[in-house]
Amino acid sequence: MPRSKNLLPNLGAFLDMLAYSEGTIKYGKDDGYNVIVGGSLFSSYAAHPKKLVQLNAKLKSTAAGRYQLMARYYEPYKIQLHLSDFSPISQDAIAIQQIRECKAMTDISVGNIEKAIALCAHIWASLPGAGYGQRENKLTDLITYYKSKGGTINGG
Repeated sequence: MPRSKNLLPNLGAFLDMLAYSEGTIKYGKDDGYNVIVGGSLFSSYAAHPKKLVQLNAKLKSTAAGRYQLMARYYEPYKIQLHLSDFSPISQDAIAIQQIRECKAMTDISVGNIEKAIALCAHIWASLPGAGYGQRENKLTDLITYYKSKGGTINGG
């Protein structure tokens, strides 16, 4: 679950759904916050680990943390959001800012989750329709997980 306090239930459930989709929650014992792409773990939250991982013959990535933030985005968000580290609270703040930038916050708050997922797909490669050539999760699976974490769907 997100470490940030006082999140609206739908936003907390959406963040949990992102971590589920990215696959980070199945590694380690810190709810995905210390995961490097591919499943290895990092031990310090002082900064983004910036480790380049060769995932296959054509794909390298520096993604890390619960929401798999690419290293090149860490410093700009750190400055913009006045963050001191890459701690779980900082990772939540960055993911929430990315959701805002996707203009998906209103859809999340009112339960238009299918639309919110589509709006965020260009950020998170595991979301359906992302189009990065990586594994994309099924929309129905993501909605089921989102609901299991207390998220509500508009109209039900």
